[in-house]
Amino acid sequence: MDGEKNKTDVDFLKNGPWYALYVLTKHWKSDLEFYRDDLRFLHHLIDKYFMWLSKPENLKMVKELKNKLHHLSIKSKDLLDKISKHHIQLGYLVEDPSKRDAGIIKTEHEHLEQEMAEFIKLFRENRKEVFAITEYIIDSEELANILNS
Repeated sequence: MDGEKNKTDVDFLKNGPWYALYVLTKHWKSDLEFYRDDLRFLHHLIDKYFMWLSKPENLKMVKELKNKLHHLSIKSKDLLDKISKHHIQLGYLVEDPSKRDAGIIKTEHEHLEQEMAEFIKLFRENRKEVFAITEYIIDSEELANILNS
């Protein structure tokens, strides 16, 4: 059975769907650029209304949220850099599928796929948290009345 798996791996490396992976990483880059812009918007949203907060517990919540978003922004930039480099490597494999480092690139792709899935999950959790906290703060600080005045 291991022999069959090794043969499949060798066939994949030799005839791998490099173009499909190349296109997929292009989509990942586009998605990450969107997430980066969305994070920028969330930072702006928080900064714009941060000055209206008066309750210490709300200030603390927002500071923690800003910290999480900052770390997520750093993670998105790092992941975008990695995927951009990987995209270039896949481009070389599309041009010449017999490259010796195809196995390494396949492993790297699998790792990036996992990192991308984890990032998206974390991004969605943080985005939900931003909106939940924003809603809570608007209600608790009575900001809706101030903003509608």
